[in-house]
Amino acid sequence: MLDFQSYDLIIDARSPHEFDEDHIPGAVNLPVVNDAEFAEVGTLHRTDAIGAYRLGARYSLMNIARHIETHISSYPAKSRILVYCFRGGKRSKVWFDVLDTIGYRVEKLKGGWKTYRRWVNEQLASLPASYRYIVLSGSTGCGKTRLLHALHERGAQVLDLEGIAVHRGSIIGAVPGKSQPTQKMFDSLLLRRLSELDPARPVWVEAESKKVGQVQLPELLLATMRKGTTIAVEAAMPQRVQLLREDYHHFEQDPAALIERLSHLRALVGGAEFEEWQVLAGQKRVPELFERLMRNHYDPSYRRSIVRNYPEIDASPKLMLDDLSHQGLLPVAETLQARFG
Repeated sequence: MLDFQSYDLIIDARSPHEFDEDHIPGAVNLPVVNDAEFAEVGTLHRTDAIGAYRLGARYSLMNIARHIETHISSYPAKSRILVYCFRGGKRSKVWFDVLDTIGYRVEKLKGGWKTYRRWVNEQLASLPASYRYIVLSGSTGCGKTRLLHALHERGAQVLDLEGIAVHRGSIIGAVPGKSQPTQKMFDSLLLRRLSELDPARPVWVEAESKKVGQVQLPELLLATMRKGTTIAVEAAMPQRVQLLREDYHHFEQDPAALIERLSHLRALVGGAEFEEWQVLAGQKRVPELFERLMRNHYDPSYRRSIVRNYPEIDASPKLMLDDLSHQGLLPVAETLQARFG
């Protein structure tokens, strides 16, 4: 494992659009050139390489001078700093030389982000198998995610895949006002979380399909989870409906948006069923709509998926949750901790 936690500062010297796609978690984007300058230098390089380097050098020195004033000046002497760019070339070298001259303990990531990205892929192809997973399964609205949070609060090791993916997993699972990370950024965040876990202790995780929203889980992680211990979580329908009303309250305010999100399911559930959803939404009978969605779509769909991926699920311990509130789940988490470690 590369020990990025040992640095006082990690500088990503690439332009902002590169940083937004993926970066080392915890890195600070102090670009040598911004997006517009990056494009300008690249365009000039096609016809005048020396002119492009002169322009790039001028932008670099101005930008680094500003970064030193606004950011670097707060770091004491002998701080340990890592610098990287796309391939570990000129942009890293400019930062390295300046920081080394100032007197910081500076290192340059050999091969830059390209090497880092290759390392992430290699780690995700092996590291997930280092852990033993306790997998919470259960239909939509039964409180699996809330139980994970309660377990975390009670000191359990939790891998919150939906939290990392910024998505609740279902077709209506987008988080209002928040966008998902790119696939590369999700991989980086997932690897950081895995590296924080202790292989000697179990890792609690929620059963997920191959994709959480638009991001895909590593094959090895899914395969290892499916070999883990499963717990079938259940809750009564009224409680499940209430949970959806709380966690998806934006759809209760705007049921038409919910129907729009579900529109491509028409062919799957049939026109008559979809029209029932439309009627309930139009009359703002959202609790009834949530229940109908679960009974007629989510529950049978989840059942098919869980049996396919976890064939022994029916032999798993059953956990009936009577109270899906945070306070109600804390004693359940304590009991699970005592039983499973």
